[in-house]
Amino acid sequence: MQVISELDPPPWPGERTVVTIGAYDGVHLGHRAVIDQVKELAQRASARSVVLTFDRHPATVVRPESAPQLLTTPEQRLELLEATGIDATVVMRFDESQSNEGPKDFVQRVLVEALAVKYVVVGEDFHFGRHRDGNVALLAVAGEADDFTVVPIELVDRADDIDEPISSTAIRRALAGGDVELVTRMLGRPHEVRGTVVMGDQRGRLLGFPTANVEVTNAVCLPADGVYAGEYERPNGKVHLSAINLGRRPTFYEHADHSLLEAHLIDFSGDLYGEAAEVRFQHFLRSERKFEGIEALAAQLARDIEHARDFGRPDL
Repeated sequence: MQVISELDPPPWPGERTVVTIGAYDGVHLGHRAVIDQVKELAQRASARSVVLTFDRHPATVVRPESAPQLLTTPEQRLELLEATGIDATVVMRFDESQSNEGPKDFVQRVLVEALAVKYVVVGEDFHFGRHRDGNVALLAVAGEADDFTVVPIELVDRADDIDEPISSTAIRRALAGGDVELVTRMLGRPHEVRGTVVMGDQRGRLLGFPTANVEVTNAVCLPADGVYAGEYERPNGKVHLSAINLGRRPTFYEHADHSLLEAHLIDFSGDLYGEAAEVRFQHFLRSERKFEGIEALAAQLARDIEHARDFGRPDL
């Protein structure tokens, strides 16, 4: 996949493109349905398939006080987009100037002049440009004048009994409730966070269950505090079943100011300090709670690890 950050001069002179536009945070199943349509149209039109996205979530500029936490880092997002088989991703800088560009100017400058777009594929609720004034209807009118076609597609429904389409907002809501199984169904994969293993207070080691303390940026969306079964991937690509604790450790601290992510790698011993870690949340085991003492906590941790081990067994 080609990654483009500048549109002046146009990256593919003489070529037409099929483009979809959006934040693409999470690259969930709804996003992938749009991208599949882009690839199909591009193949039929002998054009280049393109995702047009931004270097940051637009809300961080337009409404920073209520900007959402991200489901994927910029690095993860590009990896996931590449895995879709799209030809190219254009990563535009989104700053105050970009946020104030009118939708008609955006269409002319970016879609027509820079990308020579043949088709624009977007969700039927798509909005863009200053004050979100641009929509599918505006795109369709512009397309009649500038020789491109707008293809609005319906949002993909969730894989459960709730009549709500898949969206990054719905995924964040499920994470806030600890429903990582539902998150997996909407993403098409377990929710993954990345960070670096740092030195902790080593209480897990003293209890007989050493953990990797993974420092994750505040910009990334974590599930609700609790204990989860999941996976931990090391830089060498080796994946370990893990019992993951996310919380404020109320047995030891009365008022911790933030949650910590700790992963116990099942049947592993070794030094992980300073390593990059990828942690995937697959199953919710229990809520975090305060225990009467060290022995009660240790007994529960042993049960948590066995439950996490059971979830990792393919025959169960």
